[in-house]
Amino acid sequence: MEIRLQDIEQIQSFDNFELIARQIVEGFITGLHRSPFHGFSVEFAEHRLYNSGESTKNIDWKLYAKTDKLFTKCYEEETNLRCQIVIDTSSSMLFPFNEKIQNKLAFSLYSAAALIHLLKKQQDAVGLSFVQDEIVLNTPAKLSESHIQMLYAQLNNCLKASSLQTSFSQKTSLAKTLNQLAETIHKRSLVIIFSDFLQEGNYSELFDALQHIRYNKNEVILFHVTEPQKEELFNFENRPTELIDMETGDSIKINPNTIRETYSQKISDITEQLQNICNLFKMDYIKADINQGFNQILTNYFIKRNRMY
Repeated sequence: MEIRLQDIEQIQSFDNFELIARQIVEGFITGLHRSPFHGFSVEFAEHRLYNSGESTKNIDWKLYAKTDKLFTKCYEEETNLRCQIVIDTSSSMLFPFNEKIQNKLAFSLYSAAALIHLLKKQQDAVGLSFVQDEIVLNTPAKLSESHIQMLYAQLNNCLKASSLQTSFSQKTSLAKTLNQLAETIHKRSLVIIFSDFLQEGNYSELFDALQHIRYNKNEVILFHVTEPQKEELFNFENRPTELIDMETGDSIKINPNTIRETYSQKISDITEQLQNICNLFKMDYIKADINQGFNQILTNYFIKRNRMY
């Protein structure tokens, strides 16, 4: 069963990120076994296929008896991949802003938790970064149990802090922060970015920053986190409406019908720019709808990882 943000609200211990991450991943894996993606072999997450000519000392013979395939055991010190998960935690990510956790930031945090759980199972090192107009958090990629627990705690703390926020003041400067992170990320890493990519001014600086990350032979996945009904279709009732900028607090009163077409076109242009730059620099662009489940995140992660190996 695929889990969505709405389902997480029904879990009493929703602040237990490790538990929820496990449930998200287990539901996803069950779906994979029933789908054309079953070849990902996620049930063997801590094994890899045996290559002819290698030593046979680490072959899992019990697994061979069950599957008729040769798998080699991977031990904790073996790191196949370094992954850095970058999350935009600026105020615009709190949309839709209400008393619930069904917003872009919560979706990104739980998506990150599920990815961390998968990376841990696959013996891959993972680091976590929070960015606004400055880098708020930046941990190196590691695979120790204590490190993983610290990452879950950071995700939980971020969610709790966002639920207490009553004013809008955290702005975005993705270009600056991504350029700074590019200097710290280990070469040939997988960099996963969660953001709504809403910012003022020209996007050329952001594109330069993404190219900077890509320069060190890093693989990149951009998850463009959106709430399509209002952020793209501008699906508001046809009555005088006050809109508030969630990063500055500025407000404007409008009639939705009078600007819907122009607004939707501008959003479409931004999306097209992001898609074009990702195609140009061979980065994966995925539009992530927070009203859908987490399988859209995990599926694209697996597709990317399988391309890399």
